Amino acid sequence: MALPETPDSNLIDYIDEEDFITVEIPLEVNGERLDKVLASCLPDYSRNRLKAWVEAGAVMVDGKVTKARHLLRGGESIKVFPQELPEQFAFSPEEIGLDVVYEDESIIVVNKPPGLVVHPAAGNWTGTLLNALLFRYPELKNLPRAGIVHRLDKDTSGLMVVARTAHAQTALVRQLQDRTVGRRYLAWVWGETPSQGKVLATVGRDQRDRLRMAAGSAQGKPAATSFRRLAKGIFDSSPSALLECRLETGRTHQIRVHLESLGFPIMGDPVYRKKTPGAAKNLPFARQALHAYSLSLQHPVSMNTMTWFRLPPEDLMTLLHLVGMTPEDLPTEAATLHSIDSQ
Repeated sequence: MALPETPDSNLIDYIDEEDFITVEIPLEVNGERLDKVLASCLPDYSRNRLKAWVEAGAVMVDGKVTKARHLLRGGESIKVFPQELPEQFAFSPEEIGLDVVYEDESIIVVNKPPGLVVHPAAGNWTGTLLNALLFRYPELKNLPRAGIVHRLDKDTSGLMVVARTAHAQTALVRQLQDRTVGRRYLAWVWGETPSQGKVLATVGRDQRDRLRMAAGSAQGKPAATSFRRLAKGIFDSSPSALLECRLETGRTHQIRVHLESLGFPIMGDPVYRKKTPGAAKNLPFARQALHAYSLSLQHPVSMNTMTWFRLPPEDLMTLLHLVGMTPEDLPTEAATLHSIDSQ
């Protein structure tokens, strides 16, 4: 049996290096059950656990979810997404309210609130967006990660797309790989920022603190973030700014890490705080001030370009006023939404 290989760096940004194991099945494995072969390839995991992962959709054979009793022909490529908790807990449907912006037979666009974890993981095995999706759309149990193809940090709010079919998921993954999905964020930051700029710096695990990411890491992946200043503000004599950020890549914590590396940490960020002024301790805001307000993509079936916008949630609108800004300082699309909502 072939040993697990290092993940391909060309896979979508959603999947971090530690998230999956790849197993290449030799040609002589013909007619054997998937669960039996996995048990031989991955002896560190029990056969029952591997079988549970297969049934939960956490194992893909040549890019497709299948059953534990599936007979292999040999030569397949298998990807295993290890789950540290039995799937009957981590992948259970839960009735959690969702703000669905758009849905059809192929895709779902949701406006994620702050505080909602996207995918079950250590410390947050339940109460996630995935659990909510499985409750509202039971058919998603047949797709890897319930159709989720990208993510937002727990305390970042905003727009996300989820696939409802294998075809749609493949198409969305390709768009993410090709960097054709348009993602625009609003970020409230500390400091005197330039009117516009672009950060080109790798993002990878901080070797001194595995819970953080670091910019310019030799082991990191290439990352690019463009930004423009929408407005200047001030709080407790400390300058601030509202930035519109555009992602060209989608690394973990990318915007937060990139802006901190420039000396413009995001307001309320509990992790990336270098050059945060003393005024921050008086700011009544307890999460990173980051909102994915715009999402655009090519529909996987109609091939039409579709774009959605969503206003920042109430806490960010309050922050807008706290630092001396107004809704008119938001991008035109968001300001228009605010005007409509106010009528």
